[in-house]
Parts: sequence; structure tokens; C-alpha cells
Amino acid sequence: MPTSPATTSHVDVLIIGFGKAGKTLAGLMASAGKRVALVEQDAAMFGGTCINIGCVPTKTLLHDAEVGTPYPAAIERKNGLRAKMNAANLAMVEKPGAMVIVAHAEFVGERRVRLSAGEECFDMTADQVIIGTGSTPTIPAITGVKPDPRILTSTDLIVTPSLPPRLAILGAGYIALELANMYAHFGSEVTVYNRRSTILAAEDEKTRDAVATVLADSGVTFLHDTEIERVDLPHDQAAALTIHAGGSARVADALLIATGRSPNIDGLGLDAAGVEVADGAIRVDDFLRTSAEGVWAVGDVNGGPQHTYISFDDHRIVVDQILRGKGESGRSLANRGPIPSTTFITPPLSRVGLTAAEARARADEEGWDVAVATKDVADIAAMPRPKAVGDPRGFMQFVVDKTSGQILGATLFHVDSQEVINLVSMAMKHKIPYTELRDAIYTHPSSSEGINEVLKMADA
Repeated sequence: MPTSPATTSHVDVLIIGFGKAGKTLAGLMASAGKRVALVEQDAAMFGGTCINIGCVPTKTLLHDAEVGTPYPAAIERKNGLRAKMNAANLAMVEKPGAMVIVAHAEFVGERRVRLSAGEECFDMTADQVIIGTGSTPTIPAITGVKPDPRILTSTDLIVTPSLPPRLAILGAGYIALELANMYAHFGSEVTVYNRRSTILAAEDEKTRDAVATVLADSGVTFLHDTEIERVDLPHDQAAALTIHAGGSARVADALLIATGRSPNIDGLGLDAAGVEVADGAIRVDDFLRTSAEGVWAVGDVNGGPQHTYISFDDHRIVVDQILRGKGESGRSLANRGPIPSTTFITPPLSRVGLTAAEARARADEEGWDVAVATKDVADIAAMPRPKAVGDPRGFMQFVVDKTSGQILGATLFHVDSQEVINLVSMAMKHKIPYTELRDAIYTHPSSSEGINEVLKMADA
């Protein structure tokens, strides 16, 4: 069971935040003989955002949406899985001997943290303090938007027990589109309000158009170049809300605000610790050291890519410093390598490295002979798996430098792309020529074998 804040006054390592990096570090440090305290202010968040309100719950719901599970049953299954994983994560940390303390943590000096739980308050010092407090949804200032059951963040939406018949979404980034896709599959009438002229601004035109087409076919309506000016919320919370945007008014049963996430730094007392902040995030060097001696920042709170697996990789960087004493030769942000990502729509969109446009823009400077190999899944003869499971939509695209043979980037929009992209990312990190992937033997039927056919196009 979690420990009372007043159990001890000094530890070797104090970790603030029970997320992916924090829990992994707590277990490793305790197993190495360190006296470790892991502080989390909300017991419902043992294990972090990913298993409780992020990756795992949303992908559980997405699966059920795709196979036609009724929404209430999907919510029940998701809640059961979350509860099991929450408990398992607590056990995983406590088994090697780390203390878990449920309390709010605030720095009151250099490596001195005040822990508060109800009326109980206690100061704890540590040789090393690791901050891993994650991030929370950003809520823009919009007239009429206030705390209300009909105004939702992603956290709120996935615990809503009843399916909103009409769901409005503010935002057209990755999280917004994942949830638009999911709730459209559950049966909601989904409208996306996008202040830009297109979705997914970081992607190339082919990708944006393909994703927009797939989502539109699923029933998602896009309103581009549209700012929400005002939201009217009737006093009766069971009544629909009215959204005023672009000179017209539309009604919806719920408004999801999905306009990004911000690092959780409020209330940490960072000034007292001498920890500097830049652009709303804790400033760190390549080894995740903050401006304060013996204080580290991992995961979303340091302003890096907001992915659970980045938080996990952050723990490796800190371990190399605290446990292995590798210093400048240790793992770092500088030697991390390419970072793959997946947007879990249907089918999933995965990417790593540069887009074709980005590669061409740098070609002269880098001395690259850029070749782009692109083919729609429906036209890839040696890729039967998407067709076998009934979803031959999407495409494969690889960007290569023919001079060195290196893969510069890939965009995969197809069934199983979340798995195939990891193979491409590893090849890029280890500088394996594209010809090796082109000529590799893949299982059949699989989505990976499409690589054989598409990469042949780079030879032309």
C-alpha cells in the first residue's frame, strides 16, 4: 500500500510523478539498492497518463469501435483494463522496495520537497530529484467556455458513460483526429472545427488529403478556416450547447477541446529549487539535467515529444548518469536517433524522419540525391494483408538518398503501419541501406512485405 508522507525525511532518489519514466526509474533505482520515494498526487494515476487516460484506454476503445462493440460495453471493458493496469503498476514499483507516497509535491529549497496530503505535511530531502509530472490539456479562452459536463477534454471524453449523439471537436491535430475517428465509428455525428485551412500541418499534401478522405468517409465533417467565437451553454446541463463559428451557429451535445497539451509545472515551486523554465517547460540539457544540481526532468514536463515511449527513453538517459556514471558518453537526446510516431485512426498513420518536401528542401545542403517511392496499398500486389482484413486504403511512401542508400523518412498509412514503422525507424538509426529492406524476407501475408515492392521504385 502507498506510504504516509511522514515515513522518512531523506532518500537517495525522490521521483515526482508516477508516469512511464518515473515508475521505471523507481523500480530500477530501488533494485539497485537506492532508497527511493515515488510521489504521486492522485492514486488514480498510478502508472501515468498512458495506462489511465491516454494510450491504452483510447486504443482499447478504438478496437471496440472498429469491431462494433456498443459504447457502454466498450467503456466498461476499458475501465476494467485500466483498473488492472493501475494496480499492477503499483505492485511493480513497490516489489523492489520503492516507497509510493500519495501527496502533492512542492519544492521549498534545493532538493527539498514539501509533501502535503490533506492536513499532513512533511519535508523530504534527496540526493537526486527527478521531475516527471507530465502534461495536461490546454484550454483556450473562448467566450462561454467554462467548467461544464458538456465541455470536455480528451480525459473527460473517454470516461463519459453515454455516447454523445453530436460531438463537436475543436482542433485538427493528432489527438483530435484520433478521437474524431473513434467516435465516428461508435456512431457519433462528429464535426471538427479547424482554424487552419488544412489538417495535420506537419504532414505533406498527399498525407493530409488521404487522411481527410478516410475520415470524411467515416462520417467526420470538417469546418476549416473556422474559429469558434462563442459557446452558449443552457442552464439545463442535459440540453444541447450552441457553437457560434464562422458566422453560423450549430448545436452539439458535447464539445471536445483538443488543442494540445502543456507541461505540468504549476504548483511545483520550481523557483525555490533553482529550476529554470523555458517556453512553459522545464529547461534541460541533452542529459535531462535541469539548471539545479541533482534535479532532472523527464517526459512531457521537459518540453520534448509527448509520447510515452519518449518518456521511457528518458529514463534510460537518467539511468546512464545516476546508476552507471557514464557522463558525457552516456545516452542522450543528441544520440537518441529517429523518433517514429503513429496516429491511431483507421487505418493508422505512421511516420518517421523527413517528408518528401523536407528532404528536397535540404538536398543541396546535405548533398542528397533524393528519391521518393510511393504506392497506394490497393495497387501493391505483394501486400495482401490489408486486403484480407478488408481495408486496402492508404499508401506507403519512402524517402531515400540514393547516393548513400540511407532512408531519410517514411510515411505509412495502412493496416499495421504502427508495427512496420518500427522496422523502418531501426533501419534509419543503424544506417541500414534501403536496399537491405527492399530485399529482405518478410512473413506472408503481412503488411511488411509491401516494403519489397515499394522500395524497388526508389531504384528508378
